[in-house]
Amino acid sequence: MDFTLDPATLSLLSIPIISAIVGWSTNFLALKMMFYPIEFIGIKPIFGWQGLIPAKRKEMAEIEVELVLGKLLSVQELASRIDAKSLTQAMERRLKQVIRKVVNEVMRECAPQLWAALPVQAKNLVYARIEADIPNMVEKMVSDFRHNVEEIVDIKELVVGKLVESPELINEIFLTAGAKEYPFIERSGFWFGLLFGIPTMLLWSYYPQWWILPLGGLLVGYLTNWLALKIIFEPKQPIKFLGFSIQGMFLKRQHEVSRVYADIIESKLMTSKNIMDIALHGSGSEHLLELIELHVNDAIERYIAVAQPYFAIGVGSDSYYKMKEVASRRIFEDSEKYLPYAFAYTNDALNIGDDLCERMRALTPEEFEGVLRPAYEADEWKLIVTGALLGMGAGFMQLYLVFS
Repeated sequence: MDFTLDPATLSLLSIPIISAIVGWSTNFLALKMMFYPIEFIGIKPIFGWQGLIPAKRKEMAEIEVELVLGKLLSVQELASRIDAKSLTQAMERRLKQVIRKVVNEVMRECAPQLWAALPVQAKNLVYARIEADIPNMVEKMVSDFRHNVEEIVDIKELVVGKLVESPELINEIFLTAGAKEYPFIERSGFWFGLLFGIPTMLLWSYYPQWWILPLGGLLVGYLTNWLALKIIFEPKQPIKFLGFSIQGMFLKRQHEVSRVYADIIESKLMTSKNIMDIALHGSGSEHLLELIELHVNDAIERYIAVAQPYFAIGVGSDSYYKMKEVASRRIFEDSEKYLPYAFAYTNDALNIGDDLCERMRALTPEEFEGVLRPAYEADEWKLIVTGALLGMGAGFMQLYLVFS
């Protein structure tokens, strides 16, 4: 029995095969276009391309803040977890070294003759008195910081700033959170393309018009992208069907994705270092400086009242006020020299990853969808249309190469 197929039959059977390849390739390309290139390549603003997510990272960062971090994490709550005593213990040794240096610099600048005249024993008494007051000063500063934390630390400014300056980080967040969904989109393109190619093959066998293959390719490119996205996010609520529970792939993995997402936020975004940076250099830094000035001035007043009641008179009022101002400024500017010693403690105390994970797992499916989809939902049509146009182009190529 001869199973040899004639060229016409082989050409006909190639339609669903090519359709499957088109489905896979358009889905693969659509995914790549979401994330790459990170920077715009081409001639702005029209001729070229930049990955959808890197290109809109500012808007996407704002969405992430509003939908997730802004609702699930409160800086007021996080600040309340900082214990002044534990914080002091974590950085006390380094803080004492910094304060000694600040005292020396301030006194040499503001009261050089008086400081030079003091014997070593007297200077050591000054250091000891100031160092003994550190726990008291830190406790008061931490208390005031808690009450003013929303003016000092802006979560939105922190998150948006970091994601805008690091587009690869926002890519990492989405790629990691959707690590199992994106490969599915690629593979499903092949099988959906194969399935949708069969009607095109049957229609072409009975009605071989030139426009059938380009139209079939367009529909394959469009439907494979559209259907893959739908399967990931729809249905939102589980539906029972023939004993199976059907739900959007991403939503079904809510428990797992919450852990992955929270870990990235904790380790790459909401770190103690980043929070310190935004407090020292962000829009609320002046509020922090005012707080430091208040408590440094208060500490100096306490020391002068106990140690040398006539110190201010001896130094002179101008130098005395300058001394307090310079001391506050130096402690603020040198904060990056002692605060990092408390990072290990603050990271454990804030416990951002575990809390965020738990709260994300408690979201409804509709709310959880907001973790990933809204960031690029407005531009999904670009991916779908691109897939459709590529599919149509493949249809023309098939028409020319196979059937011409």
